[in-house]
Amino acid sequence: MTGQICYLKLNRDVKVQDTKVTVAGVAEVFCGDKGMGERIKELQVVGFDGREKKRCIISVMRIMEIITKACPNIVIESIGEADVLIEYAPEKQAGIVRKCSIFLKIAFVCLISFFGTAFTIMAYHNDIGISQVFAGIHEIIMEEEVQGVSVLEISYSIGLALGIILFFNHFGKKKITSDPTPIEVEMYKYETDVNAAIVETAEREGNHTND
Repeated sequence: MTGQICYLKLNRDVKVQDTKVTVAGVAEVFCGDKGMGERIKELQVVGFDGREKKRCIISVMRIMEIITKACPNIVIESIGEADVLIEYAPEKQAGIVRKCSIFLKIAFVCLISFFGTAFTIMAYHNDIGISQVFAGIHEIIMEEEVQGVSVLEISYSIGLALGIILFFNHFGKKKITSDPTPIEVEMYKYETDVNAAIVETAEREGNHTND
């Protein structure tokens, strides 16, 4: 085993349901000796009591220490993250109360998003006087005053809806293209910022898991 090289690619964050977290659960491992590689993957890096949701941060240095203790003389090359955020979230039974709670939360968010967005669009259009603008354009082109709803307003409304669908790249459960939607991109940025803040806070407070 002398001089064997092991490549370790640590993940940025992982979510687990097992109380025993192994190297394979937090990183990708490649080793020329397949037997050694499998042994490394089975090494435990942290354990949870299984009673409640918890988070911890493991440094790549700690994982390298665990590996070298189990496999002396091994050479470890880290090509991933410096720290991994591990969130233990035990699976809960989805009872009727929980299902109803989830449904109500989703319905509440949908209603807030729909009416909030509608109010914002209407307030913006009222602020810039879009009706007067359309009426002026209609009078200039048709040389007559607009009566009721004009074709410009109908076309604008349809175009606005299509523009929103194309921008968010999503309609119902289907994507228009394979590219990530703007919401997915923003959620990724948000998760990255949150994880970075948690890691930095843990470093300042000295809360890295070293046991």
